[in-house]
Parts: sequence; structure tokens; C-alpha cells
Amino acid sequence: MNAIRTLCFATAALSSYAALFYRLSQVRRSWRDGAYRALIATLLLQCLTFTMGAVAMGGGSFLGVGNLAILIMHLAAVAFCVAAQIILLRWAATDEAAARGTRYWLIIGIVLDVLLTVLFFLADGPGRPLSDFDGTSRPLLLTYLLVFIVSQAVPCVTIYRQCGPYARMTDNASLRQALRMLSVAAVVLFLYCTARTVNILTAAAGVDIGAWKLASNIFSASGIVILSLSLINSLWGPPVSRLVEWARSYRSYRALHPLWRDLYEASPDIALEPPGASVSDLNYRLHRRVVEIRDGWRDLRPYIDRGANSAGGAAAAAAGTGGAAGGGTGGEAGAELRQAFAEAAQIRQALQAKRTGIVPDHSKDAGDFDDRDTDNFVAEVAWLTQVAAAYSKLCKAS
Repeated sequence: MNAIRTLCFATAALSSYAALFYRLSQVRRSWRDGAYRALIATLLLQCLTFTMGAVAMGGGSFLGVGNLAILIMHLAAVAFCVAAQIILLRWAATDEAAARGTRYWLIIGIVLDVLLTVLFFLADGPGRPLSDFDGTSRPLLLTYLLVFIVSQAVPCVTIYRQCGPYARMTDNASLRQALRMLSVAAVVLFLYCTARTVNILTAAAGVDIGAWKLASNIFSASGIVILSLSLINSLWGPPVSRLVEWARSYRSYRALHPLWRDLYEASPDIALEPPGASVSDLNYRLHRRVVEIRDGWRDLRPYIDRGANSAGGAAAAAAGTGGAAGGGTGGEAGAELRQAFAEAAQIRQALQAKRTGIVPDHSKDAGDFDDRDTDNFVAEVAWLTQVAAAYSKLCKAS
């Protein structure tokens, strides 16, 4: 069990050092920024906390004092929580509010660290076995452990409550992402506090919960990894965002294929390159596919029947199929889904009419073509993807 606990401390420490070294690489251009200095202080305390945690798992004394590594770990953890509060204030609050909040949290941190130090030595912390720090019935040491847990739980709650409003206030996408991740870290670390409290109280009552004791260590390591990632999101955030955007574009590109294929077969001239041509730029390919679908759609105008009976029948058939596919959606989303099925049904009818050479008496060739606003490419892709999905379902149903 100690090996797993040591591994959790080591994981948290390594993630903390990785975040620290990355941020230190920015020291030349950022040192004058108060928020940056607070961030470096936070990461240094974070590294110290979990380094001392790993050292404490070895047992024995540190610098000649028994269990000193545990005390340093706890004192650093309190300071780390205070620093995290300060960095959050520096990120999101006004200068005056940040200064006022900084003074408040510094006073709280100093008082707590002094209290923990006094309790540690009054409870004979240096002379106690390591297992007593998992939970004990000795009043002073039990008080020490509970005060420490409260000092960790309260900042988790305050950070979580602050991150949501701050994330909604900022226009900086990177900061908004960091704040949201920080709120997740606060939740996971609060679960650590809860699990650690259970460990302490059950041990004090003489109840052995076995391997469940490890839950607190797992929550702690997971929370610190998430927190570290939130503090260096400028490193991994943009590449991940690009990857997500690429995956979204690829899904749209594939989803549009069935509709594009049938339109291309009916009007081969819509393609700028042969279908088998390899183009490495996915954004270019997606733009070309959207343009070619629209061109193919326009080529069908002479075959799209504007007659009320035909359009009504197509819409009714589309709505019936759409109801099976998207039942339960209401309002604007439901109306858009029905429209997508109606237009997909018109495309199928027009393709069939073009294959047979039958031109309807009332075609859309002489009327307005119901184009959407093509200035918003993202919205255009989303709409055509809906139409393509409806078209595929209608083809399968026939």
C-alpha cells in the first residue's frame, strides 16, 4: 500500500515540476507580471508539498527530526492553497480587489501554519509512528490532522465557486479554459479531502477500511495533475484545440460524402479536381466539398418541383422519417431537422428526375433558390451535414 501512495506522491510531484519548468522558461518576458510571480510561487510550493510527501513515505526522520517531512508537506500545502487563491485573484479580479484578497489570504495562511506547527509539537509529532498521521485517537494529533484537512477543503470550495463566474467574465479563451480546468481540479481535490477525513475518523475509531484508504491518494494525485495542466494550458491548449477542430472537420467531411457523391455523379463538372486526387489540407478539402455540394444542388434547380402537392408530400415523408430519427426534439431544433429532411427529399426527387430526364412543370429554375447565409462557413457546414445525414437516412429507408 505504501508503494502505491509513494507512486501517487511521485506522480503529483512530477506533474508539478513539469509545470514549473515550463513556466520558468517564460521568466525573462513575464517576471514583472504579478500574476506570473504568484504562479511561480504556487508551483514551487506545489513541488515542495509532494516532494515532501514522497520523502515522508520513507519513514524515519528528516534533517534529524522525526516526521519533519510530514510537517513541511502540510505547511507547504497550506501555503500552496493560499498561493492558488492569490493567483486566481490576480487572474480575474481588479488590482484593488486582488490586493485586498491577497492580504486576507496571507494572514489566513500564516495563522494556519503557526497553528499546525504548534499542534504538531504539542502532540509530540516527532516521536509518533508514521501510521498515527493516517488517523489516531490522540486528541492533539487528531486535532492537528482535522485542522489540516479543513485548511485544504475550504480553498477547494472557494476556488470552485470563483472559477465559474470568472470564466464567464473573461474574453480570453485560454484563461477561460484554465479556469474551467481549475474548477474540475478543485472538485477532485475536495474529494481527496472527503476521503482523507474518512480515513482519519475511521482510524481514530479503530475501524480498518483496507484498500479504500488509497482513495485519498488517488484523488490527490489526479487533482494535482489536472491543476498542473490548467496552469500550463497555454502549452497544450492550442494544439489540443487544433486537434479537436481537425477531428470535427474530418467528421463533417465524411458525413457530407454520400450527398456529395450522388451530386457529383449527376453533375461531374462541380469537382475542381478528380475525386481520387490527394489533397493534404483538410480545411481545403472541406471547403471544396461544401462548394461542390452547393454547385451540384444549384444544377438540380430545373428538376426541383415547386408544386404544392409534391413539396407537401416530400415534406410529409421527410417529417415522418425525421420523427423516427429525431423524435423528442422540439422548437427551433425540431423545425430545422424537419427542414433538413424536406430539402433532402427534394434533392432525392430532383436527382431521380434528372436521371429520367423529366422536368417538372413548376421547377425552382425560375424561382429563388433557398440558399442560407454562406458567409458563416461553420454554420454552413453544420447545416449541410444535417441535410446529408437526412439524405442518407432517406436513401436507406427507400
